[in-house]
Amino acid sequence: MKKCHVVYLVCTAAMIGTGLGAAPASSVPMTHVVHPGESIQKAVDAAESGDTVLVTPGTYRESVKVSTPGLTLRGMGRETVVRPATEKAANTCAEGGNGICVTGTKDKNVKGVTVADLTVTGFTRTGLFAVSTDGLTVRNVTAVKNGVWGIAQERSVHGIIRGNTALDNGDAGIFLANTVESEEGAADTEGTVVAHNRVEGNRIGVTVRRLRNLAVADNHITGNCAGVFVVGDENKPKAGDLVVRDNHVVRNNKSCPKTERLDALQGSGIVLTGTEKVLVADNTVRGNAGKSPLSGGIVLFKSFVGVTSERNEVKGNALSDNSPADLVNTETAATGKNNTFESNTCGASKPAGLC
Repeated sequence: MKKCHVVYLVCTAAMIGTGLGAAPASSVPMTHVVHPGESIQKAVDAAESGDTVLVTPGTYRESVKVSTPGLTLRGMGRETVVRPATEKAANTCAEGGNGICVTGTKDKNVKGVTVADLTVTGFTRTGLFAVSTDGLTVRNVTAVKNGVWGIAQERSVHGIIRGNTALDNGDAGIFLANTVESEEGAADTEGTVVAHNRVEGNRIGVTVRRLRNLAVADNHITGNCAGVFVVGDENKPKAGDLVVRDNHVVRNNKSCPKTERLDALQGSGIVLTGTEKVLVADNTVRGNAGKSPLSGGIVLFKSFVGVTSERNEVKGNALSDNSPADLVNTETAATGKNNTFESNTCGASKPAGLC
């Protein structure tokens, strides 16, 4: 009887191991390891949804395009470095002057991609560029000395940009927009979060352009020409309905010349222009000083295209040593409606009475 019982258990276990309970081998996530001298792109092309491409320390001269949903592209820290190729561009990411591209299509977002733990540097346009993504995570990426943006995301939702370092990029360290290719109303990011990043030495630290429903929180933003820009225009819906809070915005006093779209910049902490229903709360804004029309600690600036700023709330911020003032409102009562300033700790404002 005992013998039969043992045989029964063994047979049952065998059935479970070989029958319905066994997962197909193809469904098991794989890790594709890339060493110096090997191609990251080849590993990405060979990977399937759920797989990880793990890039060991070293310098890789190529641009990498990711369009596989659920893929993780991960280095092993800052010593995993992606630089421009020395040969002719091999894919559309490289042709666009970008380092790493995560791309869906206009009709279908690529979902659940993660890029983490590596450095992208020296690209003529963007270190990491994402378009048409859903749930993209960018974590512990160092984007340094790229020609335009360090980390950029367009036409995307549910993004998480967390714990990254963006240094000395030509325009914004972190750039988020609906699109730069056409005129459209502000897009709903469905809860994108930009948090716990270090953003330093760029033209603008963080730019949020024509977007709604996101948070810029707990970032360290210093040494840029301007710290945070939230920008709208004449399109509908208007940019806004978002939060800028708990950021450390200090001494963004680098000087940047005028461009075709924007006046010269220096000493701007947090700037809102052409926005509605933006909450700017509990930030530390200190030592931002300059003589640009947009200089100051927290600045509500009249839109260059004549769009009013309405129902913005500046609340509970700690401001000091900003020039020409800690709080600046260039909107008039007739144009900027129902913007409020309350419970801020500050020394001076333009006009007087906002502190």
